[in-house]
Parts: sequence; structure tokens; C-alpha cells
Amino acid sequence: MLATPTLRQTLGMATSGGPREVGISVREAEVLTALGEHLTNAEIGARLFISVRTVESHVSSLLRKLEVADRRALAAAAGAGTGPRTAAAVLPSPLTPFVGRAAERVALSAALGEHRLVTAVGPGGVGKTRLALSVAADLGDRFADGVWYVDLVPVTDRAMIAPALADALGLGEHAGSSPADDVASWLAGREALLVLDNCEHLLDGVVVLLERLLAAAPRLVVLATSRARLLVPFERVFAVPGLSVDAAGGDAVELFAARAAAGGSPVRPEDTRRVAAICRDLDGMALAIELAAARCPSLGLDGLESGLADRLRLLTGGRRIDDRHRSLRSTLDWSHALLAEADRAVLRRVSVFADPFTSTAAAAVLADLPPAGHLPTVLAGLADQSLLVATVGAGGTRYRALETIRQYGTDRLDEAGEADDARFRHLRWCLDRSGALDRSATLDRATSAAWRTAFDDVAGELRAALAWAAGEPRHRAEAYELAIGLAELTFLRGLPGESQRRYEQAAGLAPDDRSAADAWRGAAGAAESRHVGIEALALRQRAADAAVRAGDRAAAAGDLARNAELMNRGPGLMATQPPAGAATALIKQGWALAGGDPVAEARLLVAEAFDADESDPDALEIIESALTQVRRVGDPLIESAALDQLTAAQLSRSEIRAAAASALRRTQLLATVPVTATTALELFDALLMASDCAVAAGDLPVARSLAERLRDLPFHREEGHLAVARLLVVTVLAGDWPEAAGLAERFREGWERAGRPRAGNLSRAAYAAATMHGLRGDDDARADWLAVVDALLSPGRSLPEMHFGEMFDAMLLLHRGRPEQAFELMVTPPEQFTHWYDGMWRQWYAALWAEAAVLSGAADAADRVRRARVATAGNPVAAPLVDRAAALLSTKDGDRAGLTAAATALQAAGCRYQWARTLVRLGGADRQRGEAALAAMGATATAWPPG
Repeated sequence: MLATPTLRQTLGMATSGGPREVGISVREAEVLTALGEHLTNAEIGARLFISVRTVESHVSSLLRKLEVADRRALAAAAGAGTGPRTAAAVLPSPLTPFVGRAAERVALSAALGEHRLVTAVGPGGVGKTRLALSVAADLGDRFADGVWYVDLVPVTDRAMIAPALADALGLGEHAGSSPADDVASWLAGREALLVLDNCEHLLDGVVVLLERLLAAAPRLVVLATSRARLLVPFERVFAVPGLSVDAAGGDAVELFAARAAAGGSPVRPEDTRRVAAICRDLDGMALAIELAAARCPSLGLDGLESGLADRLRLLTGGRRIDDRHRSLRSTLDWSHALLAEADRAVLRRVSVFADPFTSTAAAAVLADLPPAGHLPTVLAGLADQSLLVATVGAGGTRYRALETIRQYGTDRLDEAGEADDARFRHLRWCLDRSGALDRSATLDRATSAAWRTAFDDVAGELRAALAWAAGEPRHRAEAYELAIGLAELTFLRGLPGESQRRYEQAAGLAPDDRSAADAWRGAAGAAESRHVGIEALALRQRAADAAVRAGDRAAAAGDLARNAELMNRGPGLMATQPPAGAATALIKQGWALAGGDPVAEARLLVAEAFDADESDPDALEIIESALTQVRRVGDPLIESAALDQLTAAQLSRSEIRAAAASALRRTQLLATVPVTATTALELFDALLMASDCAVAAGDLPVARSLAERLRDLPFHREEGHLAVARLLVVTVLAGDWPEAAGLAERFREGWERAGRPRAGNLSRAAYAAATMHGLRGDDDARADWLAVVDALLSPGRSLPEMHFGEMFDAMLLLHRGRPEQAFELMVTPPEQFTHWYDGMWRQWYAALWAEAAVLSGAADAADRVRRARVATAGNPVAAPLVDRAAALLSTKDGDRAGLTAAATALQAAGCRYQWARTLVRLGGADRQRGEAALAAMGATATAWPPG
């Protein structure tokens, strides 16, 4: 239960919502600046105190206005100082103007108005992508939530289709849900056009995902391009023909003329028929025409006619060609034959790159061709001939091949017998790039944006190289090395879901059981960081099994101890409770394997400490014994775990300051421990408990600092609910409510995207948000947040057992001048808080428990004040609140000196809300100051009852 039905009925239970922001604004400029720093949506929301949903709205708007395809392009635009321009859709900015195809544009637009899935089908090079992009741009205004473009060329694994979509939508990863879940959830209520380009190599995976998305999002329309139809009953196939050629010229001639003129060789009117004949021989294939036009300045029409005709006859035995694939291949063969041998080698070998590449990267796969120093010139020449596309950005010039040309290069690579060598060189380059990415840079806020950019620039290559190497038995060792590297890097990038999958992949590629065990441990750690505790237990069990097979029984004992520890330590990470006695059984198995190993025994002693009730008088002896053994082995991670249970025992004994010191000691122990999947649990839990204990002790500045460090952990980058939960509690208690409102929205967004997981350890943050809205007079929002609290509760402890709900409800009732209801609500004396989870709220609760008694005129008010003084001694927030209650008890109007001293102490402690409320009680000019401060927080006027 959250509160009594009467209290909920009194405070309201309706729902509310907010408008979606649109248009050019100063806020969009701030978002663009943050994108230039490569911040995630969650990080932008935290910086600007706006919701992730609002950030998405701004990003979508900026994509439309700047005519770019994705976040990377926005970041580049921000770095280049690009300003807003008017545009129709979120699409790649074409390098050349779109020519012709008026009839096809009308027909395709009409098809998208009548069907929710339209596939533009045609051979490579016919112009499917350009047509689709042109039509999508025309339709941009039809879709309220924008047009979104995803190029599937770099995606080599059907399992990565949904992550590619999530990345294009700016969704990142979220605990407890898959990328497909995230995309479906995000699109569910939106009216959007999704353009999926180049689907032909992933047909089965695309079909499965699109069926789900179209079912989940009734206002979603999908435009796919593919060389083959998707073969589903709800698909409308739109066959893309070659460009028209007629006596007057047609679209094909117009395209040739435009491209030839751009190259410095305009077509004369009298040459139109000759150009039409060339275009007709090429069957109107757009890419073939562009390649031929690119040769016009150097060969002229005579050279094109003779060279192209000879090439076509050589390949087909005749002038007419009835197969567009062969026509395009003929043109590519012809263009290829005109290249110098060094240029041909470059073109075929760079086909191994999945994403745009630099000349330095190209050199890694080219061996000694061309000679050193010539490569930039060769790449520039290939770009001049439309065989590569060059783009200049902040990181220098990058090159990419259109997909048709890349596939042609791949074929040539196979024909030359160079494929294995080129792919292996690419693999070695990827291993070098993986190793060069500093695993510590993400903790430095000054360099983390640059690190993320560096990773993003090579991520597609790493994934492609791993996909190839994993299927090559002779490269199993390199595949394992790259899988481990990618697992580590994706974890630091804030993609723990992919990290977990990569660790699992590495375990399957491992050269031996010992290496497999390490990989399974990494996967378990990634699962823990995602708060998927049940998966973590299963993965670490696999690590233990592999360790036993490897003969490392001590390591297996440590794995079993970790699982036993997690069962007792992390109930908030478990969607379902492990069976009763499971932890004890694991500890027994662990001791049978430990064999006297000091590290394993230290782990088992810690697991035994967690298996005991921290409020049991004997528990402290068990914990101290474990700590003694742990300190002998000198492992900061194990010592931190032992200190966590010591902190819990101290909280249960009302030793708040000692608990805060123990929790802070954990953060100091771990200060130099690197961030990895295997250290993640200890790192975030140490900061979490230290922040909680600082709140319990009333040290709000320290609590804020620790909560901000927790927020900034790299693996929480896309997990808004995990990142800001503690900071939300601190800001609500302190009275920093404008900031808290933004944090609350970020929390809700992250939790909903994660699939609304049950996570009882997050319920206090949701209750704090509910209380803040209540103090601001928004009972509809408060009711919404109380519903979130209900949905968060997980098996195990009930809300009444933890008592923070009563504390927050009493805070609201006292603000509204209802001390009698607060008095009736707080029926449990603070002396009965004997567990860590209620002990951390004992002092805050005791202060309000005394105040409710004083303001309601309870007969035992004086006794409650006395007991509360004992309970809150030394707390810089709770003790002044008790002093305020004592001052109100002393006279009808209150002891002014006592109230003034309480206000001064609360201001010094950083508790702005209670300081302002005390000023209101003082009256006069102080009252005006207090009411102004409350108004700045958005609070309603506090209703002190008459003395």
C-alpha cells in the first residue's frame, strides 16, 4: 500500500499530460550545442533539466531543419556552426540535385498514402534510394513525428537491425528491454515515416521486425528499398524502372547532362540524340549514367560511344541488353577497365569497409598498393570518377562507396583471390583500433565526448569484422579477441545490452574454459548493470561451470559466492525471487570447492554475512570476521561488498554517521578501480549507498555530489531511471524542484523505455517525485507518480516496511496544514526502525513525527520532541526541524528565537524547502521572503495551522 485510501482520495487521483514542443527556439540551439559534444538524449535532458521525450522532439526538429540524416550529422553541423534552415524531412543531404522521375514520385507518394508498407524494388544502381529520399522529403509535412532514415548497408547481422533503428532514433539501450522493444515502444504513439534503405541482405530479419513495428504503431508508415521484395501479404511493391529515354531526351538525358555539366563538359543541344543513345544502351540505369557522365570530360562523347559499345559487345555478344543487372555490371566493368592497376586494387580492397573510412584506415588493408604517399591521390581520383563519395568533416576527409559499387568491389576482390587477405588486414586494423580506444577516457567529462565519437567512428567496422571472423575457424583467436574488445567498449559506451551479447559471443569463441569463464563473468556483470538479476545469476553459474571444467575450483567457488551474495544483496534487481534457501545452498557448494584459497574464502565469508539478518546481534561479528579476512587478501571489490553489509548493520542500529562513513569508505576504495562490466555492480552500489547514507545523515551537499557521480557512470548513459533515481530524491528533499521536475521526467522516460520493470529499490525516487508534485499543488501528477510507485514494487519488502512513504506523505500533509492526518498516519515510533531500509529514514521520520504531534496538539507532543531530539542528534536537517517543533510547542505563536535559529541552520544545511517554510512561520518580512522562495520552487503556500 502507498497510503490510506482516505489520504489518496483527499489528495486526488486524476491524470495529466503535457504539450509537445515544436519550432525553432533558443532551447533547440542548446540541444544542438550538446549534440556537438556527443551527449546522449539522457545527458542532454539532465543538463537542460528537460525530459528525454522533449529532447527527442528537439532532435527531430533539428534533423528536419538542418536537412541531415542522423545524430552524427547534427554533431558535425554543431561543430561547424551550422544554423537552422527550412527543410521538409529528416533525410541525408544529397550531394547532387535530384533529376526527373516526376511520374514515379507521384505514384510512390500515392502508394504511401494508401499502404503502410511500400517496398521500392529494383536492381542495384537503378536509383531506388534517391527516389525514396526525394519522395520522403516531399512527404515530410504529412508526418507529425518526422521522417526517419536508416541505412542497413553497415548491418551484417539480423540481430543488429533493431539496434540500428534504435540508434537512428536516438534511443540507445535500456535495462530490461530489447532494442526491438524500445523501437516498438517509441513508435507506438507516433505518426512517422520510416525509410529502411538497402534491405536485400537482411530480408528475414527485416520482415520479422516490421511486422512487429507495424502492429505496435498504427500510424507508422514504412518505405523500404530492396533488390528483392519482402514477400509479406501486407507489402505494396513499387517497381522502380530505369530513367525514361525518348526522342526529346527524357529524364536519363537530363541526368547525364546535369552530371556532365557539373564535371565541366556541358552537353550541346545538337548532341542530345547521341546522349540519348548512350543512356538507352544503359537501360536508363541511374548509377551507370552517372558513371558514364563522369567520364565525359576526359573521353568526350566519341570516347564514351566507342568504349562503352565495345565493352557491351564483349560481355554480351550484342548491342541490346535485356538484363539490367548485366547492364550495370557492364558499365562498372568498363569503368573498372579504364582504371590504372593501383586504382583497381584500391577500389576492390576498400570494399571491406562497412562505413566511411579515412585514407589511413584504407592503407591498413592495402598492403603496399599503391606506393606510400600515393593513396590520397588515388582516393581523390576515384571520387572524381564517382566510384567513391568523399565527405569532409571535423575528423578530416572520409570516403565511402555506394552500396552497388561496394558489392562490385567485393566481387572483384573474390575474383582476384584477395578477399581473405583484405578481410584479415581489415580485422587486424579493427583489433588495433579496439585496443587503441582508451578504456579510462569515458570517466573524464572533458574527453568523454571525443571518446564516444572515436568509438562511433569505428563501431560498424568492429561489428562487421567480428561477424566475418566468427565464421572463419582459422581466425577464431582473433574473433575471440575482438569480441572481448567490443564487449568492453560497448559497455563503456553505455550499451550494456550489446556488451552482454558480445561477452556471451566471446565465451562461445574462447580458446579454453578458463577464458570462457572470464567472458561469462563479464556477461553477468553487464546483466547486473542492466538490473537484470535473474540473467546475471544464470550467466555467472555458467562461469562457475566453465571454471570447474578448467580445474579452477577456487574461481568457481568465488562465482557461487557472488551469486549467493547477489540473491540477498540485490532483491531490487530480481523480477522474481530465487527459491528459499538457494543462497545458503550455493555457499555450501562454494566451501566444498574453495580448497583453502584465501580469495575464495573471503568471498564466501562475505556471502555468509549477506545471508544473515543485518539486525541480528550476531551479524556484526560475522561481518567483522569477513572484513578481517578480506583485508588480508587486499581486494577492494570484496572489501567494498563487506563494507556494504557493515553499512546495513550500522543503519539498523541507528548508527547513521558510522554508516555514512562506511559507505564513503567504499567510494574511496573503488576510486582507482577501472569501470568494467565485472566492477559495475560494486561501483554503482557504492555510490548509491553513500548517497543514501548522506541523505540519512542530513548531509545534502555530499548526497548531491555522490548522486551526480552515480548519474555520470558511463554504463548508465542511456538508463535514465537508474542514473537519476538518487539525485531525484536529494533534489526533492533540498527543495531544488525545477531541477527535480526535469529529473523526474528523465526517470519516467528511462523506466518506460526499459519496459516498466519492477525495481523496488527505485520506488523511493518515484515517491519523492509524487510528493514534489503534491507540494506544488498538482494532485493529478502526484497520482500518476503513485501509480509508478505501485508498478515499481518488486517481490520482497512491502512499502509499509520501509516507512519512507509515510514520511513523504506526512511532509505533504504538514505543508497543507493537516497535522492531525499526519499524526494518524505516522503510527510507528522511530525507535522501531531496526533494519537498514527503514533505518536510513529514521531521523527524517522522527523530526516530522514530532512536528505532527506538536501541531496537532497531541498529549504526548513534549515526549515525542524529547525522543526525536535523541534520534536526530547531529543531523543538520532533522535536528533543526525538531528544534522548530520545540519552538512551536513553547508558546502559542512559537519561540521566535528558536524559529530563527532553526531557519538559519536549515539554510546552512542546504534544505531550501524547510528553510522557506520556517520563514513563513516567522511572519512579517520573513514570511514574505519564505513565500517568495516557495513560489520560486513552484510550491503552493504552506498552510501552518493556528498556534
